[in-house]
Amino acid sequence: MARVLQIEDDPNNRRLVQKLLGAAGHEVIEAEGGVEGLRLAREMLPDLVLVDINIPDLDGYEVTLRLRGMPALKDVPIVAITAEADRDSTLAVGCDGFIAKPIDATHFAETIDRFLQGHREWTDDETEFLLRERTQKIVEHLEKKIVELSETNKRLEDVARLRREFLQNVSHELATPMTPVVGYLRLLLNEELGPLTDLQRKCLGSVETSTQRLRSVVDTLLDVSSLETGQMHYYARAYDFGEVAVSALAQMRPKFEERDVTLVERIPDVPLRAQGDPDKLLRAMIHVLDNASKFTPIGGQVAVEVRPEGDAHLLFSVADSGPGVRPEHIARIMEPFYQVDGSVTREQGGVGLGLAFARRVTEALGGGIEISSPPAGEVAERQLSGTLVELRVDRAPDRPETPSP
Repeated sequence: MARVLQIEDDPNNRRLVQKLLGAAGHEVIEAEGGVEGLRLAREMLPDLVLVDINIPDLDGYEVTLRLRGMPALKDVPIVAITAEADRDSTLAVGCDGFIAKPIDATHFAETIDRFLQGHREWTDDETEFLLRERTQKIVEHLEKKIVELSETNKRLEDVARLRREFLQNVSHELATPMTPVVGYLRLLLNEELGPLTDLQRKCLGSVETSTQRLRSVVDTLLDVSSLETGQMHYYARAYDFGEVAVSALAQMRPKFEERDVTLVERIPDVPLRAQGDPDKLLRAMIHVLDNASKFTPIGGQVAVEVRPEGDAHLLFSVADSGPGVRPEHIARIMEPFYQVDGSVTREQGGVGLGLAFARRVTEALGGGIEISSPPAGEVAERQLSGTLVELRVDRAPDRPETPSP
């Protein structure tokens, strides 16, 4: 009985070889990729290696070159099994034979036995040997780099998982004590616990403003945490896209007035019926408007337009007269926590989650987000100089209100 190492990513081919060689009394050990195959070859020292040319990480040519560079395996027969390989190329890199796919099940075990008994289909000359020797060193270096990258990628995946868990835990820990704080503040301001002096009311008003800001950050953290862990639930119900935009503007209008920013609006009077989750869409619109208010200088302008885009989509566009965004930052500002100025002393507040949330929500609603700076076109008949953010969602026919899966 011989020990055969099969390096093949196709499970059907692995099962076939296992069945044919197992029936002939051989032990077959399987590897799905090149790096795994090389590791098993070093550990088990097989009597024969079957290698497919088109396998993950290192391909069959590279695996063969690397095997031929291992002294302990220099006499072990290597047979290529593939439908696409060039027979001369497989022999040139060090294979002892070539079996074409699909495998001839009738004679396969017999062919393998011939290779185990010493049959070879190539003869080496000095030029081929020198070429192979140099290439083996290249492949050895490549193998080490692939292993390093695989280990680094695994560590990055672990870090990403830990970040998601940390974000989720911190968000909930912050949200829990916020509830009684908000409740007692409301009781005090409503004078349900006794009358207030003007100074007390002013102080509590400042506390409430700061609390609302903190609550907004916590809510956004919870939203992004839910998105990253795949726990965000969306609902499908009929709503009016224009009405959602009007609500978002109503909530943000005091902030624009506080900064003396002129707000130019263009929202159709006709219904813009859609199907989806208007609550999350509302929060996405508010995030975009909040960004515009923060980055527009005092006395500047922000233009907002709502319109249908063909029969399939609806568009919410916000342009500002701020400083704009450099091209290299446009894609990254939609990533969670990324900010062009990430220092704690930056002029604008926020934690860099608004656009990330808006992007995830609009994608879940069948659309997406696009950013151009300077704006790619007019918004509400204004051509501003800063940044244009466009939220796009699918426009679906009405259907009963149901939570999405």
